[in-house]
Amino acid sequence: MKINTKRTLTAAMLTALAVSLSTFAIPIGASKCFPIQHLCNVIAGVFLGPGYGVAMAFCTSFIRNLIGTGSPLAFPGSMVGAFLCGYLYQRTGRLAAAYFGEVFGTGIIGGLLCYPVATFLMGQKAALFAYVIPFLLSTAGGTVMAMILVGALYQSGAMSYLKGVLGGTTR
Repeated sequence: MKINTKRTLTAAMLTALAVSLSTFAIPIGASKCFPIQHLCNVIAGVFLGPGYGVAMAFCTSFIRNLIGTGSPLAFPGSMVGAFLCGYLYQRTGRLAAAYFGEVFGTGIIGGLLCYPVATFLMGQKAALFAYVIPFLLSTAGGTVMAMILVGALYQSGAMSYLKGVLGGTTR
């Protein structure tokens, strides 16, 4: 993968945004729901692609863990959602596929991957599906916010401009 400076800087800015807004969390069940992460996942997936999206999600989770606003559960949900969002958008060019990828990747796959993280890494007792519902609620909120933002960018013509500036396609 060739490193693109504009995309790297955009991923860093999305990381900074997600980390700085990490105090906005909603406790639901066994996890903290962090909709801003999912908003940033969709933006990164659509504008930067799956590789930069995963890197942004990893860096955000890592920094949040360092400063105490996250847990190891942040890694599987955010990274899988960012990857699937970017991958499906890259393959189809459809925003609906990107939104589906974020929700399915974070809510279902990420939620299931949290089980071994919680039980083996964190030493918590948890059911296999304990994180699916909270993660689905979190990603649904963030994805709806992303749909509004990306919809506004699309309607204004800014989406094509931003994709061009970042070196992406203008599908």
